Amino acid sequence: MRGFLLALLVGTVVLASAAPAMARHAPSSAKANKAAVTAAQPAKQGPDLRIGLAAGQGSVTISPAAGKGMARTDAGKSVSLAAGQSYDVRWQNGSFLVGREKLRGEILIIRPSDKSDGGLALDGRRYRGALELRHRGAGLTAVNIVPVDDYLLSVVPEEMPTDWPAEAFKAQSIAARSFALKSRGRHAAEGYDLCTTTHCQLYKGIASEKTASTAAVRATRGEVLTYGGQPIEALFHTDSGGMTESSENVWGSHVPYLRAVRDTQTATMPWTKTVSTAALEKMLAAKGHAIGRLRAIELSPLAVGRAAKDRTASGRVKAMTAVGTKGRATLTGTAWRSLLGLKSALFSAKLTKDTVTFTGFGAGHGLGISQWGAKRLAGTGKSYADILHHYYTGVTLQTNSY
Repeated sequence: MRGFLLALLVGTVVLASAAPAMARHAPSSAKANKAAVTAAQPAKQGPDLRIGLAAGQGSVTISPAAGKGMARTDAGKSVSLAAGQSYDVRWQNGSFLVGREKLRGEILIIRPSDKSDGGLALDGRRYRGALELRHRGAGLTAVNIVPVDDYLLSVVPEEMPTDWPAEAFKAQSIAARSFALKSRGRHAAEGYDLCTTTHCQLYKGIASEKTASTAAVRATRGEVLTYGGQPIEALFHTDSGGMTESSENVWGSHVPYLRAVRDTQTATMPWTKTVSTAALEKMLAAKGHAIGRLRAIELSPLAVGRAAKDRTASGRVKAMTAVGTKGRATLTGTAWRSLLGLKSALFSAKLTKDTVTFTGFGAGHGLGISQWGAKRLAGTGKSYADILHHYYTGVTLQTNSY
């Protein structure tokens, strides 16, 4: 939840070199697709991304959502698709069956054949750009080939309510764009760049698009966060609880632009969760920590923004120990959060007779931009550039990157 370009030509080279070969080399028909997909747009919508929509499918259903479409294989075989009509597609003996038409080839590309921005539907869900089908393993893999800014039209509104300040939306748009460009090829082994889940960024297609977020994406076109001349992994989370975290305390590795910074408010988004001692003992045992009956919890008191031997500078748990009748289990704060389903690692713990109550602040891993923090900063009059430079240390906000 990212300057490196001195001129447009140099920018193209840098962005390409940041991505693995799979992401850099789009299908040979990509140039033709760009004209079809973006003709209705006022300007180029950025480099193409390959988004994995489905894998291992016996068949899929495709449909030009508005206007006609064209399906063509890498062997040059093609068929015209009627507007609004659905076609079942499956793989059979070295060919794609598109409805009743048999098209020989290994790759099938489906594109809209007019200037409509209604998109293409895959199994009832509409997407901008083109669709690619390949036979991989036991079934079909479906990939959406889409310019990065058209991709963001669906991603950004999934992250923020539409009534939030415009500057917060712009900051989120740039963070999401930077993350996407940095992450090209993340799923190269599966044949695409990014998935549609929160492992990458949540992507649901045209149905998710909203007016406010679209305006923010358009207003920040070509703006990317960079460090050392490359797009950054601009992570974001829901709420910091009062202070963000440094990367090594979550990932174990130092990332220079992901440093802990204080937010405008502390002790935000409070939460409480109570777990029975029996349940906690069982969960620990399932992870190989058979401590017997829980007798004590070793953890210093919580103070947001104050370090301790078992806490980071933000106050998040560095390590907490559960002491039992048969042993001890010391886990990192991140591990406890995962094991118990806690909202954050910024918590305290209190053991009573048969329960442990966890009380904390914030939500998410704490790295990068705090979305609620961005909203608060925007509410005080801060610009999207101010917000981004607050949360990402030492970065450059590169404009006109494509």
